[in-house]
Amino acid sequence: MKLEVPRALDGERADRVVAFLAGIPRREAAAVVESGGVRVGGLVVAKGSQRLAAGTELEVDLPEAGPGLAPDASVEFGVVFADDDTVVVDKPAGLVVHPGAGNPARTLVNGLLARFPDMATARWPDPARPGIVHRLDKGTSGLLMVGRRPAAAAALVAQLKARTVERRYLALVRGAVAEDKGVIDAPVARSATDPTRMTVRPDGRAAVTTFEVVRRWPGATLLRCALQTGRTHQVRVHLAAIGHPIVGDDRYTRGTRRPGDGRSGPVARPPAPGRPFLHAEVLGFDQPTTGARLRFESPLPADLVLVLDAL
Repeated sequence: MKLEVPRALDGERADRVVAFLAGIPRREAAAVVESGGVRVGGLVVAKGSQRLAAGTELEVDLPEAGPGLAPDASVEFGVVFADDDTVVVDKPAGLVVHPGAGNPARTLVNGLLARFPDMATARWPDPARPGIVHRLDKGTSGLLMVGRRPAAAAALVAQLKARTVERRYLALVRGAVAEDKGVIDAPVARSATDPTRMTVRPDGRAAVTTFEVVRRWPGATLLRCALQTGRTHQVRVHLAAIGHPIVGDDRYTRGTRRPGDGRSGPVARPPAPGRPFLHAEVLGFDQPTTGARLRFESPLPADLVLVLDAL
């Protein structure tokens, strides 16, 4: 892998940088460094404790997929469509998409390899993430497309880059959203103080989210959001940035002002669902071989329906 040290990791240890950027446990990253598998300008990084500056370009030799990518038939998830090229998954909340730091096994990938054995024998450009072309956060439920073979996955990635993939989410947010419709056009980057968090920053990558109001309650609003881009945590960060964090999303709620919460009269206090109220309800894309347009919908899961019923 070729990696560049982001500003948020400036001055960090080499083993920590490799662990974070490659998505592997810290101990595995340390072993890669010790084995001479990390290079800067062709020179081997001798110690995991070596500090790396932002902008440094790394070459990292990762081992072939190991036990973490073992097929696991016990992983539960829904399959709403499958053909020779693609699989469309209805991911439950709480399921991690692929192995990474802190989640070496029992991920969606492990379940896919068990249900579709042909994926395990294909030669993937990134053996650690076979078929994965986009992701949903652990706490987010809903539709996710997967490439069943490398050529199909590459075609899906091209559609994502061309912004022809339809991705719509339902999100319950805090506060009374005044506008019936809106566009949030704000660049997103990693936080300079916490590289595991994203934030709106002028020097970030372009990110655009559109939204429309589905229903309002005093102090809470149900939105339908559409992605123009696909940045990490994009919907969560964008809604928090305009003062309407997602209900149940404690990570992006701290310090956020809640418009409408302080007005006179009764205020809705939706029960916390135990995860962010965010569901990928619609997914549309072109079938990689035939070009036929495919479109799928996923109903709101029971735990989120209960939240709306309480309102």
